[in-house]
Order: sequence, then structure tokens, then C-alpha cells
Amino acid sequence: MRLLDSLLCVVLVFTVIPSDQASGVVVTSQGQGSSNTPPAGCLRRCGNLTFDYPFGIGSNCFRSPDFSLTCDNTTQPHRLYLRDGITEIVDDIDVSSRNNWLQISLSHAIPMKHGVSTYNMPWKAAGRAFTLSYAILNITGCDFDIYRLHQDTNAPVRLSTVTCPDAEITEEVARQSCNGTGCYSIRLSSVEAFQLEFVLHSRGALGTHRSSLWESIKVTSAYAEIRWSIVDRPTCASAKDDRAKYACVSNNSTCYDGYGTQDNFGYICSCDGGYVGNPYVPNGCSRDKDLGYNPIRQKDNCQQLCGNISVPFPFGLEEGCFARKLFQLNCTNTTSSSLQFDDEHQVTYIHINEGLVDIKYTPSYEQEMSVYVSKEPGLYIVSGVSSSANWAVANLTCQEAMQNKSGYACVSSSSTCLGVNSIDGYIGYRCQCLQGFEGNPYIHSGCQALPNNGASMKKQNLLLGIVIGLSGGFGILLLSLSATVLLCKWKKDIQKQQRKKYFQKNKGLLLEQLISSDENASEKTKIFTLEDLEKATNNFDPTRILGRGGHGMVYKGILSDQRVVAIKRSKNIEEGEISQFINEVAILSQINHRNIVKLFGCCLETEVPLLVYDFISSGSLFEILHSSSSSGFSLSWDDCLRIAAEAAGALYYLHSAASISVFHRDVKSSNILLDSNYTAKVSDFGASRLVPIDQTHVVTNVQGTFGYLDPEYYHTGQLNEKSDVYSFGVVLVELLLRREPIFTRETGSKQNLSNYFLWELKARPIKEIVATQVCEEATEEEINSVASLAEMCLRLNSAERPTMKQVEMNLQLLRTKRSNSCHVVQDNAEEKQPFLCTRAESKYETFSISLGGNSNSESQYSQRLNSLEHDF
Repeated sequence: MRLLDSLLCVVLVFTVIPSDQASGVVVTSQGQGSSNTPPAGCLRRCGNLTFDYPFGIGSNCFRSPDFSLTCDNTTQPHRLYLRDGITEIVDDIDVSSRNNWLQISLSHAIPMKHGVSTYNMPWKAAGRAFTLSYAILNITGCDFDIYRLHQDTNAPVRLSTVTCPDAEITEEVARQSCNGTGCYSIRLSSVEAFQLEFVLHSRGALGTHRSSLWESIKVTSAYAEIRWSIVDRPTCASAKDDRAKYACVSNNSTCYDGYGTQDNFGYICSCDGGYVGNPYVPNGCSRDKDLGYNPIRQKDNCQQLCGNISVPFPFGLEEGCFARKLFQLNCTNTTSSSLQFDDEHQVTYIHINEGLVDIKYTPSYEQEMSVYVSKEPGLYIVSGVSSSANWAVANLTCQEAMQNKSGYACVSSSSTCLGVNSIDGYIGYRCQCLQGFEGNPYIHSGCQALPNNGASMKKQNLLLGIVIGLSGGFGILLLSLSATVLLCKWKKDIQKQQRKKYFQKNKGLLLEQLISSDENASEKTKIFTLEDLEKATNNFDPTRILGRGGHGMVYKGILSDQRVVAIKRSKNIEEGEISQFINEVAILSQINHRNIVKLFGCCLETEVPLLVYDFISSGSLFEILHSSSSSGFSLSWDDCLRIAAEAAGALYYLHSAASISVFHRDVKSSNILLDSNYTAKVSDFGASRLVPIDQTHVVTNVQGTFGYLDPEYYHTGQLNEKSDVYSFGVVLVELLLRREPIFTRETGSKQNLSNYFLWELKARPIKEIVATQVCEEATEEEINSVASLAEMCLRLNSAERPTMKQVEMNLQLLRTKRSNSCHVVQDNAEEKQPFLCTRAESKYETFSISLGGNSNSESQYSQRLNSLEHDF
């Protein structure tokens, strides 16, 4: 079993094969391929590798010359190349899904020559359709400096020096550590071309050493892959305007904007959920009748434990013990409970009834986000904001599955069938025990009645006994009432013990110790009891819910001292993460910044800890920017600049002014709250990471919100302060264009806001792109300044983005210039020029108008202000 990551880490080996090599090499035609339908008889295999249109070998068998392939059948096994004859493809090309990554292999050897001290190794993508998304290159040799030449100016940038080893070791041994002695490793990402330069130091005569390290420079790759897309149009929306050349021609297919360089995004096609095949040819996507699930174990006495991890059916460790290849696992170490899908993905727990598998990524692959098994349908869903993968047992609807009795998975009599969906559509079905039952729905009699079902029956019998007692006599009534009192007391004792158990499990003693040892923390942080928060929220009344997010649910509450708070119930936290959670609470409670939501404390008496924040009354920036215009309120350009500057200042404080750096990891307009004075408050640290002040980045599982997610972090898993800068750049674009981060165009297609902004910025003047209100209130210089700042924040290479300090300084400088120009206009009363900086709509004026008009149509903002009074 093998997992293909949908993002990064592939094997890239640079092997040079001349384009005019000898006979036996099948060479593609350089003519233009058919735009939609390849002719019959086109090759679809090279040795043991398969591919499909838009790729092809032979005249008109490919969509465009970029997709022409070459098969070298003089080698065993045969080798498949892109049209440059250099970039070797080392795995099947799957065109049915959104995984538009190709595993490739390149290598290059440079022999040393007498009198020559400088050598070059260039590489360029085989066409506009391709981008080198990620590569780790190992450079072996001896005694030279490595430079990378700037793509435009050819100016050299020194990367490192490769020194000679003390002993004469082989290249293979040098590559094992690749630490600068005999070998050095470099990383590249999101490039269409690069050029390396090697400058030798002075050395003796060649040929005096036995190892080739002294005789040549070799560039090979540990990991890399290229990304492809259809680039005759920049986006799906523009491609659909020209139906004659539109690539997604199959029914039941969908178009998605691609990720490319800033000059070329392109698009890709994918079969819809539940369909397989080729979306690039007519009728290429067909319904997938997945019959690969076998509900009967073929072997008795299957091993079902790997250390302390249970492996229930349909999963299994041995042949004949799993229901399909997709569910085969490997117990590599029973002592450490190491349960693997393969080398990259480790299983830590299987939630059989919930349809979840907890996944831990090995250190080299922590950026990976998808689970895929060769020759099996894609039945695992990993969202990118969670380390748990949802799964289905077969790519069938429940109705289709139940028609095939011999292959139906839900064999327990107390189980039911459920559909599994992802953001891309329907995935398949899974099974679940009926309400009141628990266990394994995939085995006969696997779902058993819950113990509290019996307790419920006892309670009913108790009530019946009370009725009989009342009719039988006053004495029996007293006895029954006494029994009830004792039962209530017993239940309260059980609850107290359970809360105490959770308090200890959630490291309450550790937090108390942290608080008592820190004078500042003890003044600011409180450990609330569950009873405190139940009273504050009226037992977590659903009407108190302020919102639901990717990290939990937020309630509005009023504490006993009349403080209004927001109480967050987070989703499940792994037991191993509790100590980190407590440390974050202790540190965040000490953060004191006027533009960061204040953390008052937490409650540890529940299974998942509760966080208590200051309540912010006027909602989020997202709600105000994107709410219906019928609300009668909009932010003025002055408000937008101030809120942006305040949020930028808060993020700069988190990055560099606090005692420990905090990378927010989920910056978005819905996490910028506004108080009653419309002052910005950055909120929601559920995804944040604490980083030592001397550390530049951390490697994490990718979390965030699509539309705001930094592409470099998404592809490398390396979180740094510039990841927040990218997300903040999207917020700036929201303020300029007043569009959501993923918005629907007039054609009905979905569009990524940052892609749209960067593309339109190259095509037409900025004043034609921004919202009408912005054009009316802001000067052209101000619009250009904010647009330029947003463009810098959105650069794909994080090193080219500004820091949050620089962003804040630019915004504050812009506000100062605007304020000075306002004073000039005000002072020049004789000219009677319009006051440039007055609000287009004052929030006070808007409330006055709303309250003075129809009493049944108050704005949502005045309702927010009045709700606080009603609560008190």
C-alpha cells in the first residue's frame, strides 16, 4: 500500500537525455494537438506507466505541445519524459482529479576540466503549463561554492560551500547526511526556471583521488514535483467564455482555478465526486460502481492490536483480515504502538463508529494533507485543518450499496448507512450504529446497547414505583422521595468526580502552578468552574450561540460580576496536546494589547477545555463588509484604514513584541472583531502556534481557511510570520474590493479573490477594480498605495513579502497623510472645498435614521447594541 501526497514531496532525479537520441525513442509530434478530442489509437502507456489526454504521444494525441510526451523504449523499464527530453515522469499521470502534480526525476553530471573553475546547470520547465512546485536537490562534489543566479538579472546569490571529506567516501555515502561535506542540499519552490553556478576553489591536479567526488559535480534530487494546468486562459471564468476551447468537456466534471506563478494561473478539470475517468474528453467521467469492499473476513483469529492501538474490521494488519486494500495497515513496532499506512503516514487511533482515522505525519512529511492508495478510489478526506481523516467504505450511494447484498458493509442489525461528503462533492458511504448503540457496525452483532439505556429503564421503573407509592400510602411516598434525594445526591457526586477527573486530565494542577508562580498571570487569569459558566450561559442555551467556526462554538455569557464574555467550546484536543494548550492559555492570558481580544481564563472541568474571552459587541469585519446593503451601514474609507492599521499593529505585537512569538495562522476578516467604538480586536487563537523568539518558523500540519491560506505554507508546511502577512493581504483586498475571499462571479463560477485581484491588477487600472464606495471616498494615491501594499503581501515567495511591522508603518503613514490633507481642507474655509475625510455614513447617523424610521426594521447593528441591555 502506498500513499500519494496531493501536495509536496516527490522524487525528482535530473537525468539528461538528448532530444535527438538514437532509434528506439518514440518522439512526439510538435504540431498542435486537438483542442478537445484525441484521435483513436493514441498510446496511453509507456512501459509500466500510464497517462491520458491532455497528455499524449504522437500527432494530435495531446491538447497542446506542452503536453506532448516522449517514451524511451530502449531502456528497461521504459522511461517517460516531457517534451524537453530531460524531465522524466516516474509515476502514472492521473488526470481525473484535482491532484495536478507530476512526480518527476532529473539529474545532471558536470565533469571537471583543467583550467575551468566555473560551471553552470540551468533548468527550465518544459512549457508554460508547468511549474516546479517543490524540489530538494542534493549537490555532490568537493571544494566549491554554490550560487543561484537571479532569473532576470543573472546576479549570483551565494548559497553555501561544499567542502571535501577527510576520507575518500562515495557519493552515496555523502548524500546520506548531505551536511556540506561532499554534499549540500538546497530547496526550491514555485519556479518555472532556475540556474545554479558552481565556482571551484584552487586545487591540485585532477585524477589524484579515487572517489568521483573530486572529479565531477552531480546534481540529483531527493524530493520534487511539477504542477501542471491548462494555461490558454487564466481562470475558469474566462475559459468558459470560449466554449470551443474549454478543456472540461465531459459531463459531470468541474473546473478549478489552478495555482501557478503570478503571471499564469490557468485552470484544471476534475470528475465530480462519485465519478471517475477523464474530464478532458467528451463523456470521459462515468459513475464509479465501486465493488471493491468485501464485508466477510477471509481469515480467522486476525491480529487486532498494534501495541495499545485497536485495529477493528474493516481495517486489518494481515492478508484476509481487511475489507479492501485501502484499509490495510502495517504494525511496524508493537512496543511503541507504531501503526503505519506507509512510511509517511502513521495512524494513532481509529474511530470506527464515527468514520474517522487520526493521522500523525512523519517529520519529513508533515506538510502532507491527503491519503491515497494506488488502484483504489479516493475514500479518505483530510480537510487541511485537522489531523483526522474522514473515510468511506465504498464509492456508492446508500441505495446502490444496499442493492448489492453480498457487498453491503453495514452488517450489524443495529446499524445504518450514511453518506460521506467533502467540499468537492459526494465521496461514498459509511456505517454507523443506531442511536442508543455503540460498537462496530461493520461486523455482525457489532453494535451493542449503551449502558445508559439500562439506566433509562431503571429511571422509568423508579417513576412507576413513585406512582404506585403515592397510590399505596404516604409512608411509601416518603420512602420514594428519600430514594430520589439520594439518587440526585449520588448523581451530583458522580458529576463532581467526573469534573475532577477532567480537571486533572486537562492539567489543571499544572495551570494553577503556572498562575501561582507568575504574579502577572495570577492577577489576570482565572480558572472558572463549570458551574460558573453554566450560570453565565443559562446552561449553554442555544440562543446564546454567537457563532460556529472551524475550531469550535462560541457562546455569549454574563459572569457573576456582570462582565459580558464570549465562551468558546473548542473541538476535541488530543491528550498529547493538553500541556501545549495549558502553556498557550498561560501565555495568551498575559498578552495585553488594545487591539487583541482579552483572554480572561478557562474552565478545565469538561472533556474539552473552555476558553473565556472579552465579549466584542459589534460583530466581525467580515459581517459588516459583506452583509446585505439593506442594513443601512457601511464602513467609511477612514474606518477601513484605521481598522487595517489596528489589526496590523496587533499582529506585529504578536510576532515580535511579546515575550514569545505567536503566529496566528488564521488571519481573516471574520477574526477581526469590532467593539462598540468600531475598534479592531484580533481574535480566535485556536489555530495559533507559539514560537521561541529566536526561531523563524515551525513545521506543522497545515491549518487555516481557504481563500486566506498562504500558498507557500500550504505547499511546504513551514509556518512563519510571513504566513500571517499573506492572509492579511487578502483582508486588504477585501477592504478595497468589498468581495468575499471566495466569491461567485456573474457566470456562477467560484473565484479566488487574491487570484482575481492579482490578475485584474495586471490587466486594467486599479480604480476600475475597487468598490464604488472606495472610489468615491479615497484618493487615487491612497487606493494605489493600499493596492500596492496588498500585492506585496500576496507574493508567493514569503521572503519578498513585508513584515507586519512594515505593513503597519505603511498604513499609519497613509492615515497621517490623509489626516494632514483633511486639516488643510478644513482650514481653507474661503475656498469652500468639500471635506475629503468626512465619513460617508457615520455609524451614529445611521443608528439615528434607523431608530427614527420604521420601528420594525432596525438595523442589525442597533440590535447588537440593545441586546447587551436586554441580557442585563
